[in-house]
Amino acid sequence: MSYKTIVRSLRTLSYVGSYKKIRSRPYKFYYAAIVGTGFIAYNQMKNNKAEMKEIMQLKNYMAEPITPLAQLEQNPDDMKTQMELLIMRIQAEFCRALEKEEDQAWEDEKTADDYDFDKDLFLPSPESKFKVDRWTRKEGGGGITCVLQDGRVFEKAGVNISVVSGTLPPAAVQQMRSRGKNLQSSELPFFAAGVSAVIHPRNPMVPTVHFNYRYFEVRDKDGVQWWFGGGTDLTPYYLNEDDAIHFHLTLKDACDAHDPTYYPKFKKWCDDYFTIPHRGERRGIGGIFFDDIDFPSKEKAFEFITSCAESVVPSYIPIVQKHKDDAYGYHERQWQLLRRGRYVEFNLVYDRGTKFGLHTPEARYESILMSLPLNAKWEYMHEPKLNSPEEKLMRVLKEPRDWLNIEKGKRTVG
Repeated sequence: MSYKTIVRSLRTLSYVGSYKKIRSRPYKFYYAAIVGTGFIAYNQMKNNKAEMKEIMQLKNYMAEPITPLAQLEQNPDDMKTQMELLIMRIQAEFCRALEKEEDQAWEDEKTADDYDFDKDLFLPSPESKFKVDRWTRKEGGGGITCVLQDGRVFEKAGVNISVVSGTLPPAAVQQMRSRGKNLQSSELPFFAAGVSAVIHPRNPMVPTVHFNYRYFEVRDKDGVQWWFGGGTDLTPYYLNEDDAIHFHLTLKDACDAHDPTYYPKFKKWCDDYFTIPHRGERRGIGGIFFDDIDFPSKEKAFEFITSCAESVVPSYIPIVQKHKDDAYGYHERQWQLLRRGRYVEFNLVYDRGTKFGLHTPEARYESILMSLPLNAKWEYMHEPKLNSPEEKLMRVLKEPRDWLNIEKGKRTVG
């Protein structure tokens, strides 16, 4: 207890008249009163600081938490609480980082009156901000969907969190069983919380990024089963090897802080998962992806998820800043739209998260389908020219690359 705290406690005693009442009592009682009152004041100060910190944090979120604040405060150690607060923070931090790029892109730019353009043509708005849509579902929980559209840097950016509970329908239970989950009933109580984002930039030289981090609890007759899942992956339209290395190295650092075997294992998982089988190609240049993480403990798994989620901004925003003003033309734009068509094909045909969302009762389809781009195209039997930048990208999409030469290093050491 600090000297200033004791002084404030003594002043408090004198203000209420207590000091006069104990003045004639034994010194031991006197000192005990000071120390006791100081201890109470100190604890009150700590509580006030904690409450103020929570209030300040709430102001930084995109909206109020889905779970009532009183319930969150009563269960601070519950993993459901910890996960909800994490995804609220990650959503807000990522949205602010994207909005900052939009704000900076419009500094010293012309106003609408300065442009010589046909009124029917599109002109991006310098007021591009996230539309915040907080929604609830009748069966339990809800979410916060944040979408920015028609920006100068980002054509469409969606950052969504969901905190939902209820009963899993048979289709969702069957999907989990197909992954090896030993679930005893056909309909099970569940809790799920996660953050997901897909960013479609305007400039074809800036890649699309996707990330998703989630926590599940399912209760059956044997008790509660829990697990984490997620990942971050990059989908460029034009290949830049330095960007690919930066992106993968940032994710590797996040993984290595917990287990050096995570990155190579989850990198391969990502390459295998984000595959479009009917095209014989990957959606992008990968990253990390994992599911069913229920080891080494719930706390350690949560720490790992936190590191991965916090790596999104440093892995992606520097790439945006590097290329958002790069020159491009009609040809590059058309290629970008074709690749976005592939993105749509994967998400609607193969993505497990999309399927789970569509199978969930009272599903909110606007939020589930926020990952789709604002514009895309499909061209019959399109083939890029040999040795073109577009064909260079396709070679990597058909044969994933070890960007950090990890396998080569293993062979050298061996």
